[in-house]
Amino acid sequence: MNNRFLQSLIASNAGWTPLALRLAAGVIFMAHGAQKLFGWFGGHGLEGTGQWMASIGLEPGLLMATLAGGAEFFGGLALILGLLIRPAAVVLAVTMVVAILAVHIGNGLFMSNNGYEFGLSLLAISVALAVSGSGRLGLDRRLASQS
Repeated sequence: MNNRFLQSLIASNAGWTPLALRLAAGVIFMAHGAQKLFGWFGGHGLEGTGQWMASIGLEPGLLMATLAGGAEFFGGLALILGLLIRPAAVVLAVTMVVAILAVHIGNGLFMSNNGYEFGLSLLAISVALAVSGSGRLGLDRRLASQS
């Protein structure tokens, strides 16, 4: 990987706004990933999540649960740290598109009907972070200043 590509990946001229988005979304994504991966916070862990994913047609279920849980948990951690924000945000955005289309779209917009409004909000935050980068307070900015 050349230095110019790495610079474009981690550089950010954004101010403080991404910090608020990163911290809130990072905590939410990490918690949802922990439910899928570890069964924390009332989740079903990999096996239960994998069985549910297989039951809705996301096969193989265990692999899909691992990918979704890993994206959410480690992507959320990356958001909190401000590390490799753009690739993490893109992965999280794709994860939200899959969740919206595979689970929520048929239920309409509102969360009260298991709709897609929450997933859409997280998708919008992820896209915004993919565009803006980490902002002022993040490890990406520190790395960019050292290279």
